[in-house]
Amino acid sequence: MPRVTLVGFDPQTVDFSDPAFPPGMNAEKINAGIALALEQMKERGWEGDFCPIRPDETAGQTVEHHLASADYACVVIGAGVRLPPKGLALFEAVVNAVHRAAPGATIAFNTRPDDSADAAARWLPPD
Repeated sequence: MPRVTLVGFDPQTVDFSDPAFPPGMNAEKINAGIALALEQMKERGWEGDFCPIRPDETAGQTVEHHLASADYACVVIGAGVRLPPKGLALFEAVVNAVHRAAPGATIAFNTRPDDSADAAARWLPPD
């Protein structure tokens, strides 16, 4: 059974005033999207989990530690991590952490939390 993890900011740490985030986005919507994504992964026969990171220098280390806990087939990096221009260095740290800790995993990108299973499906073989 393939394992998939969704890497994204802990919704409680997001600055929703950043114009890179869609208007009206909030922690409740992100949490609902994560729950839906994990359910969709389960429906596809995958083991899915969420790796919450903070928007600071601990992000890469958190990802490496999380990926060391299991053998992941795919790592989905959330749009909130990759979209804000001011977060480019953090996004690079996350991608490099995935590269180091799970070199055999494919990397996918979502556009919102609830399309994470679709992002992973682009890279995982059908059952």
